[in-house]
Amino acid sequence: MKVRLGARGSALSLVQANLIAGALEGRAEVEIVEVRTTGDRLSAAGAPIGWKGDFTRELDEALLSGAIDLAVHSLKDVPSALPEGLVLGAVPKREDPRDVLLSHPRRLFAELPAGAAVGTSSPRRRAQILAARPDLTVADARGNVDTRIRRLKEGKWDAIVLARAGLARLSRLDELTEVFDESLILPAVGQGALGIVARADGGRVRSLLGGIDDPGSHAEALAERGLLARLEAGCRAPVAALARATGQALSLEAAVFAADGSRLLRGRSEGGAVDAEAIGRELAERLLGEGAGELIAQAKA
Repeated sequence: MKVRLGARGSALSLVQANLIAGALEGRAEVEIVEVRTTGDRLSAAGAPIGWKGDFTRELDEALLSGAIDLAVHSLKDVPSALPEGLVLGAVPKREDPRDVLLSHPRRLFAELPAGAAVGTSSPRRRAQILAARPDLTVADARGNVDTRIRRLKEGKWDAIVLARAGLARLSRLDELTEVFDESLILPAVGQGALGIVARADGGRVRSLLGGIDDPGSHAEALAERGLLARLEAGCRAPVAALARATGQALSLEAAVFAADGSRLLRGRSEGGAVDAEAIGRELAERLLGEGAGELIAQAKA
């Protein structure tokens, strides 16, 4: 069986595509098709990303038109609602979802001097950095991993915050300074996981994906994405979540922040992994009842 696997043209996306191609080896002949997305163009120009779908729209269109059979994404870039006709076909074994600090010269987060500039384009990271260290300056940092690390070494910022998973896949873990505990910086929804999107009516392809799907990682993804969908938060709101599946059990921790880190709402829920999406939605309802909607609306504004 031959399948066409769509991926963005970035170094990280192509590494991820090759990981999936390798996982499917022996089951299918995989052709990797590069698709340049709106998000890639905006990122290259240093422009802000206004919607998660900027990184997925063109791949979705290629899937729906039949130009490709599968698309691989960093799951944190995938909107909580997929276009009609597409499904999340598989979530392979998740990488460590935590955030990491890279600093130049190397200093731990607690050792950064007051006023030090920490680069990130993520409202979620910005809010949590300021909540923990209001004496720091959070500066806008855009571009791919290579670009951000190069600019860090050139002295544009004193430190940057990235996802550990991306560095792991690019074999650059030796460059990190510190791994953040989730009690300090809670990850993004879906961080560390890959999402393989397929057409809903593609029975043979979806059956093929069953061989690379990790049930625990998939349940974690459903819980976190269920929470995000109910919060209707999008990519501009400082929302963080981390689910952990252990056997048939699942726990979910989530938080919503004021953009400046001055206020936060945090909650936790537990249940069976089979009810993952419902667990996410229930926790979202609880956070909304405590005022999360107001924080999200302020962030979007």
